[in-house]
Amino acid sequence: MRTIKAGLIAALALGGLLALTNVAGAQDAKQNRKGKMSPEARLEQLTKDLELTDAQKPKVKAVLEETQKKRQELDPSERRGEKARALMEDENKKLKEILTPDQFAKWKKIQEERAAKGKKKADEKKDSQ
Repeated sequence: MRTIKAGLIAALALGGLLALTNVAGAQDAKQNRKGKMSPEARLEQLTKDLELTDAQKPKVKAVLEETQKKRQELDPSERRGEKARALMEDENKKLKEILTPDQFAKWKKIQEERAAKGKKKADEKKDSQ
């Protein structure tokens, strides 16, 4: 009887671990290996944050996919430099044409908050070294 209970407990534990692995894998699929969000994940987040309309979604997705493709064509050393900033500026110009003025203002605010958060993390990392 104890063997059956032990086996059942082990099977339940293994099933739970497999379920958690699948959930974690699904989350990883939305991000590439460096933690950057895929165009689909970014679109999902923008839809939530900016309340995109059904008409805006395919246009925004196209812009996000184009930016990602161009970013992937950059050398790793260029991905944080002037060329990367130019890509983001181009993305912002295109999004400004698609979004309403209120949505675009909210988008700029989100970007500023993320930049400040990123700078804070970089400063903390620098201080800990």
